Amino acid sequence: METAKSTGNSTGALLLNLGTPDSPRVFHVRRYLRQFLSDSRVIDLPAPLRFLLLNLVILPLRPYKSAEAYAKIWTSAGSPLLIHTRDLASEVARQIPGTSVRFAMRYGNPSIESALDAFEQEGVRRIRVIPLYPQYATASTASSLAELYECAARKNDPFEFEILPPFFADPDFVRLTAKHASIALDKITDPYVLFSFHGLPERQIKRSTEKLSVESCFSSQDCCDHPGERLSLCYRAQSFATAHAVAKLAGIKSDRYEIAFQSRLGRTPWIRPYTDERIKALPGLGIKNLAVICPSFTADCLETLEEIDIRAREDFLRAGGESFHYIPCLNSDAEWARVVASWLS
Repeated sequence: METAKSTGNSTGALLLNLGTPDSPRVFHVRRYLRQFLSDSRVIDLPAPLRFLLLNLVILPLRPYKSAEAYAKIWTSAGSPLLIHTRDLASEVARQIPGTSVRFAMRYGNPSIESALDAFEQEGVRRIRVIPLYPQYATASTASSLAELYECAARKNDPFEFEILPPFFADPDFVRLTAKHASIALDKITDPYVLFSFHGLPERQIKRSTEKLSVESCFSSQDCCDHPGERLSLCYRAQSFATAHAVAKLAGIKSDRYEIAFQSRLGRTPWIRPYTDERIKALPGLGIKNLAVICPSFTADCLETLEEIDIRAREDFLRAGGESFHYIPCLNSDAEWARVVASWLS
């Protein structure tokens, strides 16, 4: 596990990301998918149904298709997600000397448990933790934190964690995302922007907000534009908040952008609108020059590089679009590293 240099200090910082297979080989992809999709917070079905779906439907075929997709984005240095997260951790460590900085993946390697093992060996007991997911979701943030606490509970001595909150509306995150968008959009003639966020099943959104005395999340089309108290719990509302804030700061007019959700799996309803459907429909609506930004990810990965920059690009151009532009994530940008370091200091 590559990390920042150990300092022997009793304070640590841990960056959490979702994960990646060890390689694009089918064996490694299957092992990764088994761990990922076995999580009850990801596939939130009763255990017997989840077991049958995973072992009879998903794992016999999906690893082959996913391995092909990973092979298209894999680099000579490895997985883009791993590279960007590692480089971000290294840059953050340079910004906060005296703090042991590590990174870990919820699924795959380096594992959360291995990071805690390393902190334990260094004598680090107080750890500031930042899940690198701007918007809160049970399938990402909650799952990562649950794994963190479960791993910590198996240690002989307790850790003291400080968990940093979701940063979907943080001024620095919004500013940097808008800055990256503006630089890219300035080079495009008459661009139309699609903010594409990772999707979730509708039932997960409803479950998150059911404790509030409000109407159903999907009872009105504009509920996420005016979420009220829902904003603290609703992933979809937080996604809308990010997109609107970035668009305003980047000077994108309200009639020149829209919001959609990608990466849906299975036949149950996921939060709408769907990115793949909108990508194919936009040329027929007169949109010829499309820019796509994915602000639910801080590091480029399969969902941005293959699903958007390859497949969505092909779909848009095939449908009659003239130019397609993917705007990369913040990755290990030096200014982004300084922001993360300031949160962890």
